[in-house]
Amino acid sequence: MRFALFVPWVDPTVAQWSAEARWLRWLTFLWLGLGLLVLFSASYSVSVAERGYGLHYVFVQMMWVVAGLVVFNRIVHTSLDYLLKLSGAMLLVLLGLVLLTLIPSLGVTVNGATRWLPLGPFMIQPSELIKPCLVLQGARLFGRWPQLTWQTRLTWLGVFVAILAAILLQPNLSTAAICGLTLWLIALASGLPYRYMAMTAIGGILTAVVSISFKTYQRQRIISFLNPWADPGDQGYQLIQSMLAIGSGGFWGEGFGLSQQKLSALPIQYTDFIFAVYAEEFGFIGCLLLLALLATYASLALVVALRVSQPLHKLVAVGAMVVLVGQAILNIGVATGVLPTTGLPFPLVSYGGSSMVASLATAGLLVRSAREINLESLVPLGRRPFIQLLDNANNRLFKQN
Repeated sequence: MRFALFVPWVDPTVAQWSAEARWLRWLTFLWLGLGLLVLFSASYSVSVAERGYGLHYVFVQMMWVVAGLVVFNRIVHTSLDYLLKLSGAMLLVLLGLVLLTLIPSLGVTVNGATRWLPLGPFMIQPSELIKPCLVLQGARLFGRWPQLTWQTRLTWLGVFVAILAAILLQPNLSTAAICGLTLWLIALASGLPYRYMAMTAIGGILTAVVSISFKTYQRQRIISFLNPWADPGDQGYQLIQSMLAIGSGGFWGEGFGLSQQKLSALPIQYTDFIFAVYAEEFGFIGCLLLLALLATYASLALVVALRVSQPLHKLVAVGAMVVLVGQAILNIGVATGVLPTTGLPFPLVSYGGSSMVASLATAGLLVRSAREINLESLVPLGRRPFIQLLDNANNRLFKQN
């Protein structure tokens, strides 16, 4: 295996990529580096209290980063058409893993939710790993919708429904919502009739209402979101502490590593509410810079979707952008009290191996989509148009002879 597969930022082929692919690649590394710095700050005190040394969570995260970068680089150097062909089988395998979490003897329960499977000393979360496969298979289904029979359409729609239902049963409403939203936006971008989109949106909203009606803790989250000060010591505690941390950052922030809320008051500060730590330490200016990074990333993804020639590749770019940037915006919305509290990680920032690998794989899909821009029309290095014309004429002479 080539050395570049392990150190993706040392890649001699980058000079041949499109400008969009190069920019997205370096923005991904910038996002990842920022995430590791924020995780170091957010997890240090907790790691000292729990493990006796402050770098435990960073070291574990770095192991997953290495694995994720290998996956990222493998995807970047693999034809997107080939990945699309594999997506169906990969999606079914991951659906099987999601279903395994529902078996009491296999699934691992944390904080009342059974979302993990043991993998030696680590745990994997199949509902996170399934996201890039959903992007690929969603693009493959909706991008070829007019050419498919209704039997094929309904079969894969049934698989998608089974995936969302299995994730809801864990229970994991936030992940089911982001997966459903990703598929819906891919379908919308593919040009499906608006009546289908409206019916699906209504069905999704009704499903969420039913889930909230049957799950007490989900109802309590909605109530605490509407008025967190009604129960500041219990249901509204997380949101109140998060907003206090963000407000404490002021204009310039407290400084890197100087967050006070992360020391004891702010819960799960290195996963779901890691943005609150970032906002307290880097302030309003830091938040603006982070939003500018996300906006630039999303804008480049949309440029890729507009410039790439293959319809399926366009949809992959749209889906990857939704999973990465959309999920980041949702996480920020939860931390700032704009959205109800959910367990949705911040891509490339929050602690979690499955989320890290899935996010880097999704970023790899986006960079690969950008590499497909005008790929077939590229002239090899040293083959100028005039020389190419002479070669073509020479080939025709040989055929005539």
